Amino acid sequence: MSDTALRPIAAPAPIPLGEILPWAIFGGLLMIIAIYFVGTEEGAMALFSGGYVHEFVHDGRHLLGFPCH
Repeated sequence: MSDTALRPIAAPAPIPLGEILPWAIFGGLLMIIAIYFVGTEEGAMALFSGGYVHEFVHDGRHLLGFPCH
């Protein structure tokens, strides 16, 4: 038989809220921007002229259930 010793597993240290909060806000803003472009960048609500953004996210719109035509 082999002589193996079990080492205690160190518990992960908690991450302070002050370090998570800026990244959470940044991620939330990115998600809001993505939802805007996928969900409403079309027609009268468009910020950019032409249909380039609409065509770029067209399949994503259908995948996420947003109507577009």
